[in-house]
Amino acid sequence: MALITPLLAFLYHLPQVYKWLLKPYYIASIFMSVAFLAVRKTPGICDHLNTQREDGNSCDFDWREVEILMFLSAIVMMKNRRAITVEQHVGNIILFSKVANVILFFRLDIRMGLLYLTLCIVFLMTCKPPLYMGPEYIKYFGDKTIDDELDRDSRVTWIVEFFANWSPECQSFASVYADLSLKYNCAGLKFGKVDIGRYGEVSKKYKVSASPLSKQLPSLVLFQGGVEVMRRPQVDKKGRAVSWSFTEENIIREFNLNELYQKSKKLNKTKGDKVGPSQFPPVPEEDESEQQGADGEAPEPESKKDK
Repeated sequence: MALITPLLAFLYHLPQVYKWLLKPYYIASIFMSVAFLAVRKTPGICDHLNTQREDGNSCDFDWREVEILMFLSAIVMMKNRRAITVEQHVGNIILFSKVANVILFFRLDIRMGLLYLTLCIVFLMTCKPPLYMGPEYIKYFGDKTIDDELDRDSRVTWIVEFFANWSPECQSFASVYADLSLKYNCAGLKFGKVDIGRYGEVSKKYKVSASPLSKQLPSLVLFQGGVEVMRRPQVDKKGRAVSWSFTEENIIREFNLNELYQKSKKLNKTKGDKVGPSQFPPVPEEDESEQQGADGEAPEPESKKDK
C-alpha cells in the first residue's frame, strides 16, 4: 500500500507532473534510490558480493535485506498518509529509499556504505529541489514592505503564507497555494508570501517559528483591515503548532474562501471611496470578530502576477 497509493496518484496527475519529474534533480534522486537494487541484481557485479542466503545466491536479497525493505515500506506508508501532493508522495519515497540504501550498503560493505553516504552528502549540498515556477497571483513581501501593504487599504483582505525555502513542506505546498491564488484572487482578496527564513524580524513579529524543528511551516494567516483574524496551523498555549493538513479543501473550508471571495470581488478601489463598516463575512475563529472594511463594485481581475 505504501507504494500503490503514490503510484496511483502519480498516474492520475501524470500529464501535470512529467515536466518536473524529468528534471535533473529528480532523475538523479531516482537513480540514487535504486542504487542498492541495481548493485544486488546486476550480473557481473552481484557475483562478487557477500550474502547470508543459505543457497549462496549473491544476486538475490537475503532475509535481513528483505526486513529492511519491509520496514522502509511501513515508514513510507505512515508518512504518505499526510502527504497532500504528488511531489510529497514521491519525495517521501526518495528520501527513505536513500536512508535504506545507506543501511544496506554499510551492511554489505563498509567501503560501499561510505562511498554512497558521501555521494548523498554531496548531492544534498549541491542540488536543491526545483521550486514551483508556474502561474500565480501572489505578492512577495520583504521585511520593510509587508506592514505597509497590509495597512495600505483596509478594504482588502490578505491571506499571507509564512514560509522558508529550505522547508520541504513549504516547497510542496507552493503549487497548492498558487492554484488558490489563481482561483480566488480579486480586488478585495489578495494572496501574499514572506520568507521568514530570510527575514527573521518578520518571524518574531508575527510569531511564526522558523526553526528546523518547528511544525509551523508553512503558516497561513488571514488579515482584514491590517489585523490578523485567524491562522493555520493554530498554536497552543505552550507555543506548539496544532497538527493541520494543508489540502486545498481544508483551506477553502477553514478560511471560508467561497463566501469571502463573493463579498470581496464586489469592492471597487476607485479613488475617493470612503471606508465604511466591513461587508466581509465573519471568519470562524475562537478569539476574533469581524474587522473594518468598505463597500464598492468589482473591477476586472488582475492580468499579471503581482510580484
